[in-house]
Amino acid sequence: MLELTLCNELLHAEGLPLERQCEVARQLDYCGLELAPETLGATPHLLDRAQRRAIRRTVERSGLRVTGLHWLLRPYPALSITDSDQTAEVQEILCSLVDLCADLGGRVLIHGSPGQRARPAAISDDALSERLVEVFAPVAERAEARGVIYCIEPLAPDETDVITTVAEGAALVDAVSSPAFLTMIDISASGRTEPPVAALIRRWVPTGRIGHIHANDTNRGGPGMGDDPFPEIVAALVETGWSAPVGVEPFRTRVDATVTAAIAAATLRACERAVH
Repeated sequence: MLELTLCNELLHAEGLPLERQCEVARQLDYCGLELAPETLGATPHLLDRAQRRAIRRTVERSGLRVTGLHWLLRPYPALSITDSDQTAEVQEILCSLVDLCADLGGRVLIHGSPGQRARPAAISDDALSERLVEVFAPVAERAEARGVIYCIEPLAPDETDVITTVAEGAALVDAVSSPAFLTMIDISASGRTEPPVAALIRRWVPTGRIGHIHANDTNRGGPGMGDDPFPEIVAALVETGWSAPVGVEPFRTRVDATVTAAIAAATLRACERAVH
């Protein structure tokens, strides 16, 4: 049975405290929360030990777990992984977020953050790759030391011009060459960029380079809020033996965030039952 984890930013945006976010997720049979660091504070990488313990205790007391972090650089809009003048500062923050994820009991970090990865003018593909490897190599080393997986997220070209296909993400994985650095499949982004997503799953999951799946529709809603072929997508996940939690990550709501989370979970569960 697929485990589903719920990305928490829409619940947070509606003013729900963490305790209530956990209650919603638990009632809908999610296994945990995938946290956006910006929902934890203005400078989440600086949360102290007591604050981290309190967050983890709140989630685990509800019967859930923190499965990971995503949208990592959203709280730091002025930073960029592609600006060579900011490399040291970016690495410090990302390594601190790796520690945060591990301290919260999370397993995976998802590096999307399209606003902080624009391609510099007049840079070659090789030079850009070298810059990304320079940024992520120590982050991957920290992730390996802390027992978590760090994933670079391919995003659609209307969001960024750096890593827009799973193949490009996999190429960076190979260049960084760390067991703790992988790529992932965001169903919304990949569905807009290189459909069909089910074929991508069947191609890439068996390679071992995929560390996470985000479930969302190409219309930016949750599963069940659009026309994406989730029966085929879920069948591909089942057939390839996907066993890690699937992160439900809608960017817009139907009625409200709770109803959206309910629709998404019900859709994915129905698709899974159809496979079996």
